Amino acid sequence: MAKRKIVEIIEEKCNGCGLCIPNCPEGALQIIDGKARLVSDLFCDGLGACLGHCPQGAIKVIEREAEPYSERKVMANIVKQGRNVVKAHLKHLKDHNETGFLNEAVDYLREKKIDIPFPGEEDISKKNRETPCSCPGSRMMDFSAEESEGSEEDVKESYLKQWPVQLHLVSPTAPYFQSKDVLLAADCVAYALGDFHKNFLKGKGVAIACPKLDSEQEIYVEKIKAMIDEARINTLTVAIMEVPCCRGLLEIAKKAVKQAKRKIPVKSVVVGIKGKILNEEWVNV
Repeated sequence: MAKRKIVEIIEEKCNGCGLCIPNCPEGALQIIDGKARLVSDLFCDGLGACLGHCPQGAIKVIEREAEPYSERKVMANIVKQGRNVVKAHLKHLKDHNETGFLNEAVDYLREKKIDIPFPGEEDISKKNRETPCSCPGSRMMDFSAEESEGSEEDVKESYLKQWPVQLHLVSPTAPYFQSKDVLLAADCVAYALGDFHKNFLKGKGVAIACPKLDSEQEIYVEKIKAMIDEARINTLTVAIMEVPCCRGLLEIAKKAVKQAKRKIPVKSVVVGIKGKILNEEWVNV
């Protein structure tokens, strides 16, 4: 567990009126024994939508040790409550600029083939490039627990344990980023490095991007920030090519690290166009 924002009920002030309950679509609050209770840390996102609906001022947001909020568990609970509750939850996330959780929620609905009752959702998808056009090829998959097939004699092992990999498509709070070391690689790096999988990808979550050709790069900053603060990644390795334009990816990562609340170690790896590592160092941000 780690410290994060979460609601707290001031029991002596609560009169059990229940006005907070419909304003917590996540299902974190229930009336039990005549008082509002936080029934699960996993369901409370700490954004405080319930605060303004308590006439007694019995709810506040504090920071304490708590289990990480789980958007997928919340969605599994919310979809049982009907379309309007789903819509309220998605609007709640959008209003608080929680793009990481919002993308996870939309992914969940698509995986379950549930209509997304949210005006402007297609605009959100276009902006964040999570699952454009509902393409099956961008569906999130975590296969890190699967056994590798074959042996060293007949196959070169792949160390890729997730899908997708493109930074516009990945969810920054996906399971394969949670408390993991992460590799952020320029698109060309894997083609230049002969042992890319074995020496750089093994054991890491990965995202790839091109600082020269990719658009809407401010989204990249927000996604990396979410990896740091919400997925709580351990380290970030940024692998780039020696060409000048490629350095932009390292600058994007540095900007995200500076804006993040948590501080993590960042390593820079510069790869030559002939496939040799020209420089590898931990950087100050």
